[in-house]
Amino acid sequence: MTRDYSQFLQSSSSGKISKREWSPLEKLGWKPFFSQQTSSDDLADASPVRVIEVHRTGLHVLGEDLDTFIPPGPDATVGDWLLYDKENPSNSKILDRRSVIERRAPGSDRKKQLIAANVDTVFIVTSCNRDFNIARLERYIALAFEAEVTPVIVLTKADLCDDPTSYVNEASAISNRVLVEVLNALSEEPITKLAPWCKPGETVAFLGSSGVGKSTLVNTLFMDEVADTAAVRTDDSKGRHTTTRRQLHFTSDGCAVLDTPGMRELQLTDVEAGIADVFADMVALAGQCRFRDCRHDTEPGCAVQKAVECGDIDPARLARWSKLAAEERFNSSSLAKRKGADKSLHKMIKAIQQQNKK
Repeated sequence: MTRDYSQFLQSSSSGKISKREWSPLEKLGWKPFFSQQTSSDDLADASPVRVIEVHRTGLHVLGEDLDTFIPPGPDATVGDWLLYDKENPSNSKILDRRSVIERRAPGSDRKKQLIAANVDTVFIVTSCNRDFNIARLERYIALAFEAEVTPVIVLTKADLCDDPTSYVNEASAISNRVLVEVLNALSEEPITKLAPWCKPGETVAFLGSSGVGKSTLVNTLFMDEVADTAAVRTDDSKGRHTTTRRQLHFTSDGCAVLDTPGMRELQLTDVEAGIADVFADMVALAGQCRFRDCRHDTEPGCAVQKAVECGDIDPARLARWSKLAAEERFNSSSLAKRKGADKSLHKMIKAIQQQNKK
């Protein structure tokens, strides 16, 4: 769905959240971090624009007085800021990102897939039913920590279960750095409970599997049908794909809201620090093991296994940590090997071309 943003760009802040006036660029998420990358000469020849949609045919970008499409060229993702080249739009320059969320792309080639850029807060959405999965939540949180984005777990459909307490307790136990919010997406609760993060100039993203209520939450925040929704299948509590692409929407107060399709697969790569942050307790224990390369299995002097035996560590949590760490090592090494192979191939092609010239 393509919306007309002209009224949004021309309107001023409603004043409900902040008394100051926000410029059109600030309402799109423009911050000093981006302005520091530009000079007066840059801005004389190019206009800052933000990518609000990515299509196969190009990028839909929005600026202070610009709402247009850029043909394929810049390797950008939703949320990126570009300096729009009016003479040659395909040469528009991507500004450095404050944050980037990415995963290993589905398939066998192990490339990275950009999900979003310049996000401030990630709402990790799951429902209080059979969709709830601790291992999946840990993956999303590791992704957010690696990107240095604030993660917030949002539990939906609490009104459809007898008691959401068990879900809250399990989600809260993942990390003491992550807040958990419980709400009914069909009520006005999202507006009040998510308000601390949905401020002018901020960018928030909803991530999670299909049918957990991401699009419903977006619609509630806007009090309008800006995102398509569909009912969850009653036989297995699984959701239907309604959002088919990532798209930024903007509230009248100037908060950028990203709705994303449900991800059936979330393979992690280059997120070693993020995983360490999620399992900080395990990492601290591992530092007390007798051997530096301890695999926390049957090695003598293993502090992690001792904690498991004493009941201080849940064996299931240890298993999830080991699985994520092994997956990250494999994906990252595979990506490094691929980059090395691509570099070698490029050198070989260049040498052949030079030889042919001679």
